[in-house]
Formats: sequence, C-alpha cells, structure tokens
Amino acid sequence: MFGHIDYLNLLPFHIFMKKHYYNYTTKKSYPSKINRLFEKKIVDAAFISSIKSKNKICLDAGIIAHKKVLSVLVCDGENKDDIESNTSNVLAKILHQNGEIIIGDKALKRYYEDNSCKDLATLWYEKYELPFVFARFCINKDKKKYKKMINQFLSQKIYIPNYILNKYSKKTEIPKKEIKKYLKLISYKMGYKEKKSLKKFINISKKLGYI
Repeated sequence: MFGHIDYLNLLPFHIFMKKHYYNYTTKKSYPSKINRLFEKKIVDAAFISSIKSKNKICLDAGIIAHKKVLSVLVCDGENKDDIESNTSNVLAKILHQNGEIIIGDKALKRYYEDNSCKDLATLWYEKYELPFVFARFCINKDKKKYKKMINQFLSQKIYIPNYILNKYSKKTEIPKKEIKKYLKLISYKMGYKEKKSLKKFINISKKLGYI
C-alpha cells in the first residue's frame, strides 16, 4: 500500500502514478497521519515529513523548495501548530517564528489572500542560502521496485492536463494560473545542496530536542 497525500505539491507525482502504476493501492491522508501509518508499516512507501525521515530507508527524492514555497506559512495570530504537519512546525520553531502555522493547499490559498504571512522556505533560505526539503520519499520494503519507480518519475517531465488543473482549481479555490506558477517552485530530486540542507535541519532539530 502506498501513502497518498492529496496536496498540489505532489500533483505531478500522482499523475505519474496514475499513468504508470495505476494498480497500486493507496491510503489517502494528510502528512502527519501518513507519517504515523509509515511508522506502523501500514503503508509500504510514502513521502514522509523530513523530521521523521532520520534513520529511515529513503531514496533521492523529496518535496523541495528553492527560495520560496508559498504553501508553508506562519501568519499573525495565536501560536498554533498545524496538526497536518510535523516538519513545518519544527521549522517555525528553529527559525523563531511565532504565530499560526499553515501548510498545504489552504496555505497557498491564504498566501494569495493575505500577503502578511511569512514563507518559511524563504526564511530558511535567507538564513542558510539552501533549499528546504519538506519531505522525503521513504520505503519500508521493496527498495528495488520503488527505486525504479522514483528514477522513472525524476527522469520525466510531467504534463498536467487542463481538465485536472480545472478540477484542482475548483477544489482548492486557487486560480489555474497560480497553480501552474506554484508547481514551478517545487522540485523533487535530492542533490548535494538538498542533502546538505536536510542534514543541517536534522542536526539542528536534534540539538534543540525536536528529534
């Protein structure tokens, strides 16, 4: 079974899966719930939160933002973690940001409605000049099979049909053109800088007692 997070940042991957691996059984939920399902080995593979990826078997793929992400925000208001997230809540604490943490499509919608919110990927880049890795593709078994899948995904340019963009635009209440712009901010291949950034995030988190 495969863990499925139905956020826009993974839309290209879901389209890829439907085209090439449509017979896979999936379990759909939000990131922190998928983390728990992965820990219990209810799902065989998933994009799990970076903060939960230490000592896991992970491949060279993740959900990565360079300089900005728009969908992981800290906004004015009462200090409040996002129950759907693990990594973003810790990232906000590391960056000494107080307020309401919002992630995913609801954060992206909020970004276009309220430009007073701060982008956590931007704050990380300003501090360390590194991209930020929000999640990693990790596996519980069948490494060879999933490695082939991920390499195939990373080697392709995924075309998103208009009818799917229209569907997600209606669902999220985010204009289609903004969804297209947003997806250009997201990358998936873990290279040198991405691994360096993840290591830094994990080490700081461990030092501060979040791991």
